[in-house]
Amino acid sequence: MMTSKASRRPAIHMIDTEADIIADLAMGVEERLPQVSRLLLREVTRAKVHKADRVPANLITMHATVQFADQANGKSYSCQLVYPGEADISGGRISILTPVGAGLIGLREGQSILWPDRDGHERTLTILKVTPACTPA
Repeated sequence: MMTSKASRRPAIHMIDTEADIIADLAMGVEERLPQVSRLLLREVTRAKVHKADRVPANLITMHATVQFADQANGKSYSCQLVYPGEADISGGRISILTPVGAGLIGLREGQSILWPDRDGHERTLTILKVTPACTPA
């Protein structure tokens, strides 16, 4: 049986301050959202952490806009990855505290990840394009 390149979790990278905030959020929702909490904490733990000025532009960080393909249905999506209070699915802003949001953080353009959806079904998400978050001048 062949394994897809997404079957193993790809290397991910995070900004140090974002990793701390995300870990705190994940621990804060442990009882209410146990699956997302576990997934996020696992991702933060395995991520290589960097200062904000050391991450590549094609890395999904908080407030980055990402285009990705869901191999299960063949559709492409575009969204901005945000903190829970900023989420608005109709406005294209997806919370880090969703299964998809947790799966996207730290990936780069061209990477794929096998990731569970809300129903626990494994889906392959492939990153097509990343637009970095706007940074203050």
